[in-house]
Amino acid sequence: LRRGGGVLIVILLFTLLFTVTPVFAADDGASEESIRLATIHYGTETEIAALIQTLHSEGAEYLDDELVTLVENTRNRNILKGVFTFFGERAKAGLEDRAIRAIEERDEETNDTILAAADYLGKVKAEKGIEPLKELINANESHFMGTAIRALGRAGGGNQQYADETSEYLVDLFSSPKTADEYRREIIAALGETLSKEGVSFLAEFATNIEERAVLRIAALESLAKIGDEGGLEAILSAVADADPNVRSTAVTSLGPFTGAAVDKAILEAFRDGYYRTRIGAAQASRERKLIEAVPYLKFRAEKDDVPAVKDEALRALGAIGNSEAISTLAALFTERKTSDRVRIIAAEMLMKNDADNFLDKLIVELDEAKTKNQTPLYNGFLKVIGESKTGKLDSLTRRFLTNGGIIEKSYALDMAANNGFTNLSNEIKPLTEDKNASLARKAKVTLEKLGISSE
Repeated sequence: LRRGGGVLIVILLFTLLFTVTPVFAADDGASEESIRLATIHYGTETEIAALIQTLHSEGAEYLDDELVTLVENTRNRNILKGVFTFFGERAKAGLEDRAIRAIEERDEETNDTILAAADYLGKVKAEKGIEPLKELINANESHFMGTAIRALGRAGGGNQQYADETSEYLVDLFSSPKTADEYRREIIAALGETLSKEGVSFLAEFATNIEERAVLRIAALESLAKIGDEGGLEAILSAVADADPNVRSTAVTSLGPFTGAAVDKAILEAFRDGYYRTRIGAAQASRERKLIEAVPYLKFRAEKDDVPAVKDEALRALGAIGNSEAISTLAALFTERKTSDRVRIIAAEMLMKNDADNFLDKLIVELDEAKTKNQTPLYNGFLKVIGESKTGKLDSLTRRFLTNGGIIEKSYALDMAANNGFTNLSNEIKPLTEDKNASLARKAKVTLEKLGISSE
């Protein structure tokens, strides 16, 4: 009996062993998509936050519907905050009702959730969120005021029908004795977000009032620039000569949307300003207006300015203007190997945006030269420029990176394939879907999806 019992136990153990093993094997072989779905359905807030970060870095949207369902059925503040932020950064609709519910039922939600919900409604310019946001502002709870005011301006600016009404509300709010002084800058900034002409005279008055605090005048100038109405131009031109360098530099930057001889003159004169931010403002305004007359000034700044940030903006302005003199300046800075890495990389970026077919071969030569000399920052900078470029001539380099490159080069090659529609490289991309580097494998699958190619 004992011997028989022992045999029976052994048989049972073998039965259990072979019954359990396939379960673990199936789990080990689960697809990445199924694991991600399981994380959304059953994961902790930390696991879900990590997944959202991964989706963000991949630019993946295929789990959006699942995340919407998750948000509808949870009050976990970290999950809600994470998903609202993820959707808000992409201005992706779908969570408006849940965000409004968070505001309306705020006694049952955490402060973090309410703030994330309000911010989301602004970023997606949700018209249906205007009244709930006003209600939140009218409650005058200090936790939410700043975020709610900014969000209201953005939401109101989503439709001209509501823009003027929202602008009038904000002006009244500014004048209300109940409004704390700390929120007045937010209100001025929100007026710019509405894009309504109704607030222009109010903003212009602030911009020109030297008795007001500089921070409010700066916000008013920025809002006038966002609205771009001619009624605010005189106030901006007046501030260009202000004694406060921060007001002055903001005024110069704010000239970008406007036209006319007086505007051109003010921008060109600003290149002589000793305060570096004013020179940056001049370069930015030149870029926005594609001001050809500014090219000699920009050339001088790109070559000689002692502030790297001024050089950066001058280079970008030259790229935006893109006439023969601007391109010649950029090409000279790019090909001169004694030029700083930072300048060469930005110059390369501008050249590729203007004429990728013509400059690609030169960039590949410099890319290979940087690799040969172990100039890693320069190599990575050039690699990034190429990865973001669009030209059919990238075909052979993309193939080279896919087959012989390292992880970083393969990653950029996938970008190159997707950006340029290289469906002919499917045989080189498919093996990467099985790469041991999970991030690269996932990116390869996403690339195939973008190209309309099955990964099977």
